[in-house]
Amino acid sequence: MFIPKKTKYKKQQKGRCFKKITQNNLSVYKKSGTLYLKAMSAGRITSKHLLTCRQAINKIIKKHGFLRIMLLADTPISKKPTEIRMGKGKGAVNLWVCRVKPGTTMFKIKMKKKKKKKKNKGIDALQRIQNKLPIDTKIIRRLKK
Repeated sequence: MFIPKKTKYKKQQKGRCFKKITQNNLSVYKKSGTLYLKAMSAGRITSKHLLTCRQAINKIIKKHGFLRIMLLADTPISKKPTEIRMGKGKGAVNLWVCRVKPGTTMFKIKMKKKKKKKKNKGIDALQRIQNKLPIDTKIIRRLKK
């Protein structure tokens, strides 16, 4: 799973939801022939989302490309069991999430060969995981100049 192996504290506060838009220029995307998935809205991505996205991408691109996941679910979200009275401390950790701001690069795919069919596989993989994520995303393709 995409969770940290060790943290300083077992439980954290969730924090506030942020809607502040930050601009991210395309100058960051230096490598040509690479596909990126960029977040266009703010939200939370769980470790389960990251796992299903990785499986979906690897199923399509197989050995024709490399996948790099740029996120790590590092914030624990705790939840108390149902039908429990108030008090008695904070609940157990239920899931792990990562906070995503607009403009964050989430996934990077580098295809091995420069054939059109291979490129389309990478784009198809990113289009498939766009439906699996709870936030708005955009596919960025860096071409040779």
